[in-house]
Amino acid sequence: MVSGAAGEGKAGLLQFAAFQLITDPMQITRRLEFDAGHRIPNHQSQCRHMHGHRYAIEITLSGETIEALEDPANGMVMDFSEVKALAMRHVVDLWDHAFLAWREDRAVVAFLATLPNHKTVVLDRVPTAENLARIAFETLDSVYRDTYGNHLRLECVRIFETPNCWADAHRDDRPG
Repeated sequence: MVSGAAGEGKAGLLQFAAFQLITDPMQITRRLEFDAGHRIPNHQSQCRHMHGHRYAIEITLSGETIEALEDPANGMVMDFSEVKALAMRHVVDLWDHAFLAWREDRAVVAFLATLPNHKTVVLDRVPTAENLARIAFETLDSVYRDTYGNHLRLECVRIFETPNCWADAHRDDRPG
């Protein structure tokens, strides 16, 4: 919220004589996309077969708006390009164009191991949208925490498996 005395200056521009910025926590979200294959081995339908998706991941962060005139992030919670860079480095680049396999899906893991230079990510959980959202949240939580000293924290990771189907992992859903 901005408060102060306003008056009209040159060319009809509104000018503030004095102002005070009140910074309440704000949320920002960055969306990225990647392609990956997976299968849900015990599924009762088509998802038990190896297949792929154009996934989307949305990272929602909360924090105070940075109010530092000389800081390039002035007026931001976090620069969106840095949100992207960290998500790319810690999750998206690892999963993009990979096959996401559950370690207990031994036949698929063994088969993929026979393919030279195949990009396989072996997970400790079945690669459902729900579990991918949890894994991404667990991976990114410490990456974003207090990055700018503005009480920044990860609030939610949303994984879209299709445009109509997604799962959310929220901070409130986590123990402790």
